[in-house]
Amino acid sequence: MTPARQDPTSASGTPAPEPFDATDAEARALASGLRLRMLRLALDEPLTNREIADALGLNPATCLHHVRTLVDTGFLEALEPRRGRRGAREIPYRATGRSWYARTPAISHSMVEAFVAELGQVPADRADVTLTRLRLRLPPEELADFRRRLAELVDEFHGRPRDPSAERGRSSSPSTRRP
Repeated sequence: MTPARQDPTSASGTPAPEPFDATDAEARALASGLRLRMLRLALDEPLTNREIADALGLNPATCLHHVRTLVDTGFLEALEPRRGRRGAREIPYRATGRSWYARTPAISHSMVEAFVAELGQVPADRADVTLTRLRLRLPPEELADFRRRLAELVDEFHGRPRDPSAERGRSSSPSTRRP
């Protein structure tokens, strides 16, 4: 395991945690494809409840229920309130990055749900977007090596400093890591 790194997604500047076993409440929070999408939206820039609701086509009250669940479990953090449109008090939220380190039982359905929803938002004319599907037939020791090396590659890129000018990239892999 590599040493903890500074997690650039955390506004508090706290070091990234080591992988941990999620509590029941944390596992339930991450078992929703919608909540995983919320975490991805708020990963690089703080968003208010209304901005998250608008991006996902949700009623703000419904969105707030999910936002509060993510805040209560430490996957989203509330930042300093600000004045929004017409002077209203708004609270921006940012993903903490903790979900990346949470080990939860059976999360694949919510990850697939989030991936399919996000894939549906990619314009059809984007020639630079690729999707790869593969099937491997490997003996158990080679499959374990493949998964280990893939996880190391994903961890390496996840650990790199974020470039604010870079386009948001998305990737899907057989890893158990999340946003």
